Amino acid sequence: MAFRPDRSDKTLKYEVRDLASLLTMVIPHFEEYPLMSSKRRDFEKFATVGRLLDRRRHLTREGLREIASLAVTMNSSGKRRYQLAELIDYSST
Repeated sequence: MAFRPDRSDKTLKYEVRDLASLLTMVIPHFEEYPLMSSKRRDFEKFATVGRLLDRRRHLTREGLREIASLAVTMNSSGKRRYQLAELIDYSST
């Protein structure tokens, strides 16, 4: 984890690249200070996915399907590279 400058808007970004930091620092912060917008629901799903990864659920087909099912419901205004059916189909191979 580190701070990095973002020259486009002259701010510092807090960058986290490991699951342990997400689980011990980022997720608890936003649970203590919840988001006040529709992003709150996405954060709750994100936190659930993080905990599933910590429990190594992504290593099973059922767990990977559960994670994919949560992921496709997040950021509904964004573009999707893959649809749920494609992700589920991939996890069966």
